[in-house]
Amino acid sequence: MCPGNPCARTREAAIPIALASALLAASAVCGPSAPAQTSLSSQPSDPPLAFDVAAIHENKADNSGRSHIVSSSHDSRFTAINVTLKALIQWAYAMPDMRILGGPAWLNSTRFNIEAKGDSAADDQLSHSADGRAEKQKMLQALLADRFKLAAHQESRKLPVFALVVASKGPRFQPSQVNGTTINAHRGEIDVSGSDNTLTLLADALSRQLGRVVVDETGLKGRYDLTLKFTPDTDAARAGASGATPESAFPSIFTAIQEQLGLKLVSRKGPVPVLVIDGAEMPSEN
Repeated sequence: MCPGNPCARTREAAIPIALASALLAASAVCGPSAPAQTSLSSQPSDPPLAFDVAAIHENKADNSGRSHIVSSSHDSRFTAINVTLKALIQWAYAMPDMRILGGPAWLNSTRFNIEAKGDSAADDQLSHSADGRAEKQKMLQALLADRFKLAAHQESRKLPVFALVVASKGPRFQPSQVNGTTINAHRGEIDVSGSDNTLTLLADALSRQLGRVVVDETGLKGRYDLTLKFTPDTDAARAGASGATPESAFPSIFTAIQEQLGLKLVSRKGPVPVLVIDGAEMPSEN
């Protein structure tokens, strides 16, 4: 869900911010049981791709409208409109919002417009890359380090989580025919379609609804159309899967997940990868 906007609809090349997290390859619970740090500064042996030019401007005209990132995995163009640094970090590191910790006070409030592009060699390499998205993420990581002086590290923390798993009767949804990605999350309803990891996007949307990390352990990769309708309950996260269902046309979110999607949430504690922001500055002038 994009900040300030409950709905983001994009084409294949347009990835909604709140989810970028879509796209959230780091969502699986993993790592050692004790906190451990992993440096993000190591570079591959071959010189990494980089943006040749990048214009960054603070968006002072409209900081409440729709936010989005447009980026094809087959060329070096990158456009971000009305986005926060936290949203850019989500996209660059494939890390859900709730797992990005620390940073300056303006991390999730000040918004920016970015236009960046690599040279023709970068375009050619990306057009033949087996994983162009990962290459673009590394390019954005380098840009954030250069222009925002972003310093961060990954570590594992033991946190309360919900594991999203397939219920005993199996999933109750169909593969999506949508080429792009659509996420519509608002009070009492979550709609997700498209993306190559739809269940990961659903887990992130559920995390926001429940106030606790939700980890996709369904093992279901690919594109699906998912619609979940439920009665909002501020006590749902504390009550867990056995929470009482209030009087309404729709059940609690825990019951709705089983009845409508054939999935369920299992409460537990486990090591969760998080990204800790060690420092960041307002971007340098163009």
